[in-house]
Amino acid sequence: MINPFTDEYFMKKALQEAEAAFDKGEIPVGAIIVIDNKIIARSHNLTELLNDVTAHAEMQSITAAANFLGGKYLIGCTLYVTLEPCQMCAGALYWSQISKIVYGATDDNRGYVKMGTQLHPKTKVVNGILADEAADLMKRFFAEKRK
Repeated sequence: MINPFTDEYFMKKALQEAEAAFDKGEIPVGAIIVIDNKIIARSHNLTELLNDVTAHAEMQSITAAANFLGGKYLIGCTLYVTLEPCQMCAGALYWSQISKIVYGATDDNRGYVKMGTQLHPKTKVVNGILADEAADLMKRFFAEKRK
């Protein structure tokens, strides 16, 4: 039997969240957290709406997933996020001990890799999943902002 719950499947769900952010004038980053093929948290950037620089998609999803699970650790969970996490989000992901992070587009300017931030040693990382779609959404957003 073919498993329909692939990284691409869940990244499409994260891209839907990024589109919601785009529609609200937020930087279009979307995130979901999955455990046992079930989405337990979903969010997108809310920094403008909440006037809060920490209201990144990943931070919102970490909080929602922890509340769902009733604990602060996200062991057994996978984060799907459309853009490589920043240093702040990578730090929160480190402390959450999330098991896997899957991201789309890399952030060559502010991503955790460029900034030298380490993730938890047990966290597995997969990148480049639907990267073109995620990057195109970001490019479209900033092109519209420059008009």
